[in-house]
Amino acid sequence: MLTSSRSSQTKVELVKTLSRARTTHRALSGLANASSRLQTSSAAMGGVRGVERSCRHVELQQRLINGQRRLYNTEETGKAKPLFDKILIANRGEIACRVMKTAKKLGIKTVAVYSEVDRNALHVKMADEAYYVGPAPSADSYLRMDKIIQIAKQSGAQAIHPGYGFLSENAKFATALEEAGITFIGPPVTAITSMASKSESKDIMIAAGVPCVPGYHGSNQDPQHLLEQAKRIQFPVLIKAVLGGGGKGMRIVHKESEFLEALESAKRESLKSFSDDNVLVEKYIQKPRHIEVQVFGDTMGDVVSLWERDCSVQRRHQKIIEEAPAPGISEEIRKDLCDKAVAAAKAVGYVGAGTVEFIFDDDTKVFYFMEMNTRLQVEHPVTEMITGQDLVEWQLHVAAGNPLPLTQNEIPLIGHAFEARIYAENPRNNFMPDVGKLVHLSTPEASSIVRLEEGFKEGSSIEVFYDPLIAKLVVKGSDRTEALRVLRKALEEYQVVGLSTNIEFLRTLAGHPAFIDAEVETGFIPKHYNELFPPLPKPTPSVLAQSALYLVLRDLEKDRQLSSSTTSPWSSLAFRRFGGDVHKRIITLKASPKDVYHVHVTSSSGRYHVQVHSQSGEVLGSFENLDASLQGPKTLHTEIEGRKLQTTVVSQLDHHGSPSIASAEEKLHIFAGDSQRYALTIPSPSWLLSLGEDAKKAMKGGGMRAPMPSVVVDVKVANGDMVKKGQAIVVLESMKTETVLRAEQDGKVVVVACKKGDMVEEGTELAIIEPLETIKD
Repeated sequence: MLTSSRSSQTKVELVKTLSRARTTHRALSGLANASSRLQTSSAAMGGVRGVERSCRHVELQQRLINGQRRLYNTEETGKAKPLFDKILIANRGEIACRVMKTAKKLGIKTVAVYSEVDRNALHVKMADEAYYVGPAPSADSYLRMDKIIQIAKQSGAQAIHPGYGFLSENAKFATALEEAGITFIGPPVTAITSMASKSESKDIMIAAGVPCVPGYHGSNQDPQHLLEQAKRIQFPVLIKAVLGGGGKGMRIVHKESEFLEALESAKRESLKSFSDDNVLVEKYIQKPRHIEVQVFGDTMGDVVSLWERDCSVQRRHQKIIEEAPAPGISEEIRKDLCDKAVAAAKAVGYVGAGTVEFIFDDDTKVFYFMEMNTRLQVEHPVTEMITGQDLVEWQLHVAAGNPLPLTQNEIPLIGHAFEARIYAENPRNNFMPDVGKLVHLSTPEASSIVRLEEGFKEGSSIEVFYDPLIAKLVVKGSDRTEALRVLRKALEEYQVVGLSTNIEFLRTLAGHPAFIDAEVETGFIPKHYNELFPPLPKPTPSVLAQSALYLVLRDLEKDRQLSSSTTSPWSSLAFRRFGGDVHKRIITLKASPKDVYHVHVTSSSGRYHVQVHSQSGEVLGSFENLDASLQGPKTLHTEIEGRKLQTTVVSQLDHHGSPSIASAEEKLHIFAGDSQRYALTIPSPSWLLSLGEDAKKAMKGGGMRAPMPSVVVDVKVANGDMVKKGQAIVVLESMKTETVLRAEQDGKVVVVACKKGDMVEEGTELAIIEPLETIKD
């Protein structure tokens, strides 16, 4: 383990001390402001309740002061151990960037590792040093323990922070680091081993007096034995990877006939994600809430909780929005949850950051242990928001052998916080992951109440090999209502173009009456599906007019820059001159195959007259004497119907869909003043579309195409096979998630156009199935 000279070490420790002092000052300032606001409100309330709330905040201020004094006094007496001079972050994306921010704040140098496709990634640019670790697939790069340890030794890193995912809960990795003399910033190997096994962890919880969901947690993995156990438990059941997490290797099975196929899929996904295919089978509770407790332990045997989080709203068994504290939880239940979580952590000698997860029945107020994650969770920022603590800083102190910064009584709980995960996925296509380049990225401005944890900037690419998480939007307020209002506004300001995201879905979710009323459960999305996925709004005449004005002004600017060039024969949108200074142009815009509009734009003496027509010729809107200008390549300034508008318009060549010769259309993404996003397409010329239709007619039978960029992990049929409706044909994997493509009708496989291991783009032909009735004819 490397050490610095006494002089440089003194400087580093001074930087760390000053940084902690600044952190403490900011935290205390925030508490003081909150206390002041409460005192003001209490005077207005004129009641004892307001005074009690104010006194409570004064008490919390004193607790925080005492906790920081405890840490600093330990340092002054020479008992505190110095933090590391250099650490390696064995991860990528936003979590790598998150760890680096705290390390830099504390004067700690950082080392990044990167795969082939991450050479120019944000975490590489943020690090003090960066080393190539291998090809794009995780198994050849971020999961290569030997290479990561070699890089740590080469760079002189004294410790490794694993982030979450990848090697964060890998006991073999923690053991190898210990043998190499490198500190693992995480729990001891024994705790990882005990909690990684869902069966062993449940035994520990039962011994601690925490009820567990009925199920089979044994070692017999014979499929027929597991089926018999499922029948004993009674359907529906949940198949879950023993070493799983993040929804990987998990399947809900509603009836016996579906069990064996679901088991095979869960085992295969578990093996790829965790190098282990053992599963357990549990009774599936159909209306649960998912509540988890953040725990933290040190090497002195102290363990505390930093309160609970609600993570109930999920898709594909993965969280998409979290909040802290959990709404509707009484102080008695909160204490019981936290006490049980602390007891469980102490039972395995837990050290570092961990999370104890529970299934909570909101009707009976009974909770059941689900699992323990022995790492820092994706959603840890919401806990930081309500406690004013930096959990990564806590991790670094504990890993260095120092005590917890605060005792249980000193940990505050102030206000309410939400985290919304920004994913590259298409919610309207069953939340299928998406990949591509971030052509346009505009985020809400960070502040004391809005925090953005991101790992990608505009121009970055989201790759098929890794998790589709782009960023995390974290907000806080004095209560849940205020925090939710801040979240909605921040989501309205979040703009992404280049691939599908869940931003619009999150906006709808955050505004849903049931979510506002905290009626959360893990089945929230299917329960409120129709309201969460309303029909896409049609573009208003004003939006169509703005889109046409953008194209006109953009092309005029291009003409000025290329005035010597002739008009391209590919363009069908040129102005027609009528004499004098009057020009007219008709622009066709398509919102959907059925919603096509023709926008007539007339220019005269620098002013614009716009008339919007439907496909049938009906006039939908008319706007006279408009002033419009471009303020940069993406921003249109105009005034329509007495309202000044600043509209973001982003042009993109549409690369999605079938890879036919007619697929390269220009798409406009309009972020209008009503906070709504619209997507309009400029149709290709008719002759090109005709060629595309001819190509489609030449295809035989029913084509099965990849719904997203993927890797083919299994092909279940061969040419000539007869298949039944619903039969599995091809299994795909994208961003660690398996998707099974099934036959839509009885028929015969006439073409298999892919093989195991193929990388396929969205829309790629995978197989062709000739319908049974066609064969008979």
